Amino acid sequence: MVSRRATCSVSLGLWVFALLGCSSSSDTANVQGTYDWDELIGATVHAPPTERFQTRDGSTLFYRSYGEQSSIDLILLHGSGTDSSYLSSLATRISDSGIARVWTPDVRGHGSSPERRGDIDYIGQLEDDLADLSSFIRSMNPRGVLVIGGHSSGGGLAIRFAGGSYGSSADGYLLLAPFLQYDAPTVRPDAGGWAIPKTGRIIGLTFLSSIGIHSLNYLTALEFNLPPAHRLGNETLSYSYRLMMGFNPRHYESDLQALEKPTLVLVGTDDESFYADKFPVVFGSFAPHASVKSIPGVTHFGLVVELGVTQFVVEWLERSVL
Repeated sequence: MVSRRATCSVSLGLWVFALLGCSSSSDTANVQGTYDWDELIGATVHAPPTERFQTRDGSTLFYRSYGEQSSIDLILLHGSGTDSSYLSSLATRISDSGIARVWTPDVRGHGSSPERRGDIDYIGQLEDDLADLSSFIRSMNPRGVLVIGGHSSGGGLAIRFAGGSYGSSADGYLLLAPFLQYDAPTVRPDAGGWAIPKTGRIIGLTFLSSIGIHSLNYLTALEFNLPPAHRLGNETLSYSYRLMMGFNPRHYESDLQALEKPTLVLVGTDDESFYADKFPVVFGSFAPHASVKSIPGVTHFGLVVELGVTQFVVEWLERSVL
């Protein structure tokens, strides 16, 4: 006679198996375009060659740096599916102002030659990598002020970093249209069509993680709708579950509450992925000291190419961080 426990175990196993096998995603080829990718034409012209640093696990990761040693070091993290090159126009303008040296790393799993594209070893690894890069920068400029910033998912990673054990190592945070959480009030459905989640699989993997099973976290959980005409070969079109989770805040409310350092949030009113008018409400509730500014007529990528954005950043660094 089969025991109740055995029956429950079989039922649970079948349920999880069904969820893991269910993609619940659309064919990205049939999804309408999200962003005006032409806005980034020319954005990488000033991108310098990548340089290297070593992480605690012995891996070699890549970054670009802009400008000479300054009183401020600004780490600027790229968004999902891309690498650091598209931030070069903004990084160049900020560094040319003389206010900061800017560092733009290729987040692990991204860039021209990652060890495993779209995947990492464990959920907290991106925070560890960011802490290692911060220590590397500090070793060259020990008296400098360190600001951690990011665009889109890069802003989400900066928020996650602030809410974790390394948060006190930064002196300020610059958040450019930051991703908070898939169901946050600021986020349009599926980030406006850019991010296509495998919902059933995510539910199954989240359940397994909650009971200590992490062996399947390498499975793909998220795909990105990058039009074929704009694919150059260095994009990252899908994320494993552990990379997806590690690139986002844990819980945006608690991570925002940990943002105790000076914080600037910028978002364009024409952002295709986020509701600009919701950012003041969310940050007012959980990080009321943050300065939140909406920039009229600016899109998601416009935020990193519009000349006026540089002025907001430079003035904030001068006023609130130095």
